[in-house]
Amino acid sequence: MRKELLPGEQVIVVTRPQPRTLIFPALLFILVPALAAYASAWIVKGGPGTLVPVVRESARQWTPWLVGACIGLAAWVLLGYCLPRVLSWQATKYTLTSQRLVARYGMLRRRDQQVWLAAVRNVEIHQSLLQRILRSGNISLDTGYPAGTVVPDVPEAATFRSFIFDAIKELPQGGVLGAGELPYDNAGPGQIEPWTLETREGGRDER
Repeated sequence: MRKELLPGEQVIVVTRPQPRTLIFPALLFILVPALAAYASAWIVKGGPGTLVPVVRESARQWTPWLVGACIGLAAWVLLGYCLPRVLSWQATKYTLTSQRLVARYGMLRRRDQQVWLAAVRNVEIHQSLLQRILRSGNISLDTGYPAGTVVPDVPEAATFRSFIFDAIKELPQGGVLGAGELPYDNAGPGQIEPWTLETREGGRDER
């Protein structure tokens, strides 16, 4: 991000979404291998044969397959559920600078969203009960459009909002737009229309 700063722009804070979404994947990461190891040991000791004595002899032939199924199921849960959620959280980053708020999502398929602070009219925090307990929240930026811009699950939401207010107060009179701005034909001299810039790389982002 520092390589992409505009002249005179400074990074105020860089953060990621509140990691509460990783609690369940973390529990599975601990429990699934333990359960798979326990089930494999139970199968090797002849557990299936004790449940169905009629197939006790044939159960021994299926032991390698049953153990492999336990290992495969554990690998599927870890690689198919836990790992994607960890990578998705790792690839999401919120950067607040002295001129804009940048939200980046995804790794291979990346989506960048930028909001110029000069266009922000109001900043609101929306919290669920769990978010209030963890002091996180969804920050909504009012830029004059009906849809608005929402940055989800920001940690220490109240502090982050105060950083946004402080950065807006430090903006020069009339706001600042750096290189790469999108001019508006109907905007008069010194006027800045509210807008958000969103770019996508690598196709459509899936979160």
